[in-house]
Amino acid sequence: MLSGEIARRYGSEGLPDDTIRVRLSGSAGQSFGAFLAKGVTLTLAGEANDYVGKGLSGGRLVIFPPAGSRFAAEENILIGNVALYGATSGEAFFNGVAGERFAVRNSGATAVVEGVGDHGCEYMTNGMVVVLGSCGRNFAAGMSGGIAYVLDDRAEFTEERCNLGSVDLEPLIETEDIQLVKDLIERHLALTGSRRARKILDSWADMLPRFIKIYPHEFKRVLGVARVQQPYIPGQIVVPMAVEQVTHG
Repeated sequence: MLSGEIARRYGSEGLPDDTIRVRLSGSAGQSFGAFLAKGVTLTLAGEANDYVGKGLSGGRLVIFPPAGSRFAAEENILIGNVALYGATSGEAFFNGVAGERFAVRNSGATAVVEGVGDHGCEYMTNGMVVVLGSCGRNFAAGMSGGIAYVLDDRAEFTEERCNLGSVDLEPLIETEDIQLVKDLIERHLALTGSRRARKILDSWADMLPRFIKIYPHEFKRVLGVARVQQPYIPGQIVVPMAVEQVTHG
């Protein structure tokens, strides 16, 4: 309702970033932050059900476990299935694991999450997803656009986990990609307090070679990029061209 009112008054341009900030706690039901308009930030200390950020339209979603939680966020489900279904723009930061079909048909949103279930990034056409942990099976099925980056620190991201029919797997070695991923992880840490993000950044030189870039064939064709020349091989460490140590105050 809030996003609908913004759209009626200001159109698809929405409002400047963080014009409206809503802080919540507890358990959210279905479709938390659905169709959220630009200029609105929803921050939830708790958990949410299916369809988080459905049709996200420029807003920002931040979800993390409540203060005092004793479980490891990166090993537990935080949000349900089909999060960011059909999202068109905006960003989302989830300090925990998502259920199945994360970012299905995402066409423009940026997201950081600490793990996903089966069918992640299915039919994704644009946008960006960073996964800081394990993925279920059939990742990237039918993915034709956008980019995903996955931290494969257990050397398990193989054809059994990823649908290679439409994507290439590449090591993260380009300076632009490295900076982009690092910036998003730093932002994830700042917004959610993620222990996983802090651990990655504190050991950046060691963790960076374990990232994979998931690059759709069709997206490469549109951009005029050649097919992969240096494929990712699980467990094989490829040293990036430039690595900078990250420190935190």
